[in-house]
Amino acid sequence: MKKLYKEMVELLNKKESFVLATIFDKTGSAPRTAGAKMVVHEDGSIVGTIGGGRLEANAIKLALEAFKVRETKMQSFDLTNKDVDAMDMICGGKGEILVDFIDAHDENNKVVYEAAQKIQENREKAWLITILDIDSNKNGLRRQQCIVKSDKTLIGSIDCDPYILEKLIAGPAKISIHAEVIDNQRFLVEPLRPAGTVYIFGAGHVSQRIAPLCETVGFKTVVLDDREEYANRKRFSEPTELMVIDSFNKLPDLHINEDSYLVIVSRGHLYDKIVLEQVLRSNARYIGMIGSRSKRDKIYNGLLSKGYTEEEIKRVYSPIGTSICAETPEEIAVSIVGELIKVRAEGENAGAKKKDNASGACCHLKEE
Repeated sequence: MKKLYKEMVELLNKKESFVLATIFDKTGSAPRTAGAKMVVHEDGSIVGTIGGGRLEANAIKLALEAFKVRETKMQSFDLTNKDVDAMDMICGGKGEILVDFIDAHDENNKVVYEAAQKIQENREKAWLITILDIDSNKNGLRRQQCIVKSDKTLIGSIDCDPYILEKLIAGPAKISIHAEVIDNQRFLVEPLRPAGTVYIFGAGHVSQRIAPLCETVGFKTVVLDDREEYANRKRFSEPTELMVIDSFNKLPDLHINEDSYLVIVSRGHLYDKIVLEQVLRSNARYIGMIGSRSKRDKIYNGLLSKGYTEEEIKRVYSPIGTSICAETPEEIAVSIVGELIKVRAEGENAGAKKKDNASGACCHLKEE
């Protein structure tokens, strides 16, 4: 996504207008591709993807029409089962696309997208908010756009009650892309920081409870196992991603980065050690391993004998999870996901300024 924002800023600096297509959910759970973006140039060429297939082709067609009228549109879509399977989508393939004409001669666009690029590069926390007037839909939508940072700083010029913007980035919805209608205006809210990907190594009973819980709090979730009879759709529902691997002895390239959370809950002491040894020197934000302290210490001693350092081993959360005296798989899952939420929040808030308001009330938005 950072590359896409860089592309947009370069286009605006060259005074080249473009259309940005973004997938939003319509109701209920979002398509897996919600938040996917694609830049469409005036010649029909694209950068990025919203999943390919018929949906992407239709979006390009709409984008070319948007160039002609220089207007922004929201377009509903309802895909066939074949299209849904091809795009890896859920929820029956229903949703909406924002086909947003970005005028290079509008200075506010340059301000907003330069800020978005900088926020992503600096790994800061913020929300891109697009405001559309519902009543103007037939003739193109009147559009406003701004960024709200975690300290309530407002970037961009808009005509909107600041308290509405505070509400839109608060509560459970703040971690996922969403849309709300307030007073004949539609607010499209997009977090600029990814909520993180949880890789769960092992598809046993505890993993079955962890995966859906991770999804409900905004994590993308991937479950890996070398047993297809465990890692299958009968045991794990969408949108959890399943990877049946050849062996834990050599993990596939998972593109682990600072937004990755690794949960090691495989079927035994040996496999946990094998996985931990391969991921310990990754730059994952979180590495947790299930098991007792005695099991953990045996694994740690084995790693130390192989040249791993105490500092590297201190990264591991083990025994895994927050201390809530969990016993059942359901309780253990709550404990583990609670720890993931805590680590994610600590990472997002690192370096953030402390609020002056000791009562915990929200600060007013302030312009930057």
